[in-house]
Amino acid sequence: QVQLVESGGGLVQPGGSLRLSCAASGVIFSIFVMGWYRQAPGKQRELVASITGGGSTNYADFVKGRFTISTDNAKKTLYLQMNSLKPEDTAVYYCNKFPSTGWDNYWGQGTQVTVSS
Repeated sequence: QVQLVESGGGLVQPGGSLRLSCAASGVIFSIFVMGWYRQAPGKQRELVASITGGGSTNYADFVKGRFTISTDNAKKTLYLQMNSLKPEDTAVYYCNKFPSTGWDNYWGQGTQVTVSS
């Protein structure tokens, strides 16, 4: 059974930083493309960044140059380093396979990120 547990969110001022973690279990982590997604109130969930098992990364335009996705395959953990945070980054952040097809039952609780002064 795949389990994804996100952590590391919180309240931060604009311009601040946070590091999110996603601990995976029940899966050979490194064979999938993994992604960080986010969902703001009243909006659809959107992809923020993805990373292949070989370490190739892609970012949504709205986070390029500010966020960095990485993995520790031995620890089966996915990370998202978020710098220069903006109020519009406020959302619940989730991790999942990219695309999430076939893993739709594995969405975790997410971790809330609030950027506000």
